[in-house]
Amino acid sequence: MTHPYIPLTAAEESKMLQACGLASVEQLFECIPEPIRKAFQVDGLPPGPLSEPAIVSELTRLAGANWACDRLVTFLGGGAYDHHVPSIIPSLLFRSEFATAYTPYQPEVSQGTLQAIFEFQTLVCNLTGLEIANASMYDGATAAAEAALMACGANGRDQVLLSSGVHPSYRDVVGTYLRATDREATLVELDTTGQTPHAAVAGADVAALVVGYPNYFGVIESLAALRRALDPKALLVVVANPIALGLFAAPGACGADVVVGEGMPLGAGLNYGGPGLGFMAVKESLMRRIPGRLVGMARDHHGRSGYVLTLQAREQHIRRARAASNICTNQALAALASTIYMCTLGRQGMIELAKLNYHKAHYAFRALEGIEGVRAVFPSPFFNEFAIRLPREPRAVLERLEREDGIAGGIELGGDYKGLEDALLIAVTEKRTRQEIDRLVAGVRRSVK
Repeated sequence: MTHPYIPLTAAEESKMLQACGLASVEQLFECIPEPIRKAFQVDGLPPGPLSEPAIVSELTRLAGANWACDRLVTFLGGGAYDHHVPSIIPSLLFRSEFATAYTPYQPEVSQGTLQAIFEFQTLVCNLTGLEIANASMYDGATAAAEAALMACGANGRDQVLLSSGVHPSYRDVVGTYLRATDREATLVELDTTGQTPHAAVAGADVAALVVGYPNYFGVIESLAALRRALDPKALLVVVANPIALGLFAAPGACGADVVVGEGMPLGAGLNYGGPGLGFMAVKESLMRRIPGRLVGMARDHHGRSGYVLTLQAREQHIRRARAASNICTNQALAALASTIYMCTLGRQGMIELAKLNYHKAHYAFRALEGIEGVRAVFPSPFFNEFAIRLPREPRAVLERLEREDGIAGGIELGGDYKGLEDALLIAVTEKRTRQEIDRLVAGVRRSVK
């Protein structure tokens, strides 16, 4: 055998086909219609095994087809943002003590892992202004969907109001979860200011209102006013950008019952779109309904402190039929990255980071709004993301920006929002320099003439 680590040799393949009474592998798959087989064929694969240098060269060539953030100046947002990842994060994150496949099945043996998760939960509580946070969830969309289900279970109602300012993909996931459990999601359209209208949610007999903070357009919603308008039994579920919480009031202080969001901006990096990191925090009254793992601090009979998985009766490995959720894992490594990130920056660092995002985005907005024919979609306060209308078709503007300036200029909104076919969503993070923003403005000005 030339390559003992490759599981299927030509001799083994021949022996298996002979046992099946077949002459070729193709015969084995004849039962699958040819159009389906062709759809899964990959062109351009090497004819046989390659050496390690040749494999690296080939994979590098294939990866070169992707235009990553090191080749483009990106103003893309919509849930995934080009934030700086401090070098301390990968240095600590990929130590062998942390970069493992699982939390051990006897988790209390791994006190370091549990302490890291406990610190993450504490930081999320500090950030959101709520009392209880879980060990993390798959991503922001999953966290939002689980929050909607939790709200239905908490007050026995089956309808959830979804602000159209919540990320379109999040709304899809929430809708899927609710339909699968015979519940209903009702869309609440934004008003002309880009905010969720208070009158549309006032007194509604619903389980929850799910709203963005900031919303998909970067607009800062008035959480306190929405809480006052809602029925007292309905939960206010806030989908928050964690970076924005360094500058704006904590949702918990504004009346939010549940805060969820995507933790990728907190040092996890884009990584071709993943992995995500869902975070969730709730009021103490919802502690026994929160999904996912909870790490608590305890003391043994010698009085020594330690960390344990607590309130496990909520989880499906204890009571499957009555579990708070069927998610029985978390994004521990990404959560550790965000823990290192927040501890590295500290409270003041998080505030300064949020201010940088805010001021750079507003500098870009003012400059773009000064171009003839360019105007704001919504006249409301925003964080680091904003929507503008263009006098030309957005696709043509984006293609020219990419081709001539090496800039990914934003996201077209027409595919997700009717009436915004002429609009772009632009995000500006702390990584964007004044020179890069000026290049964007000059490119847009040239493209819309």
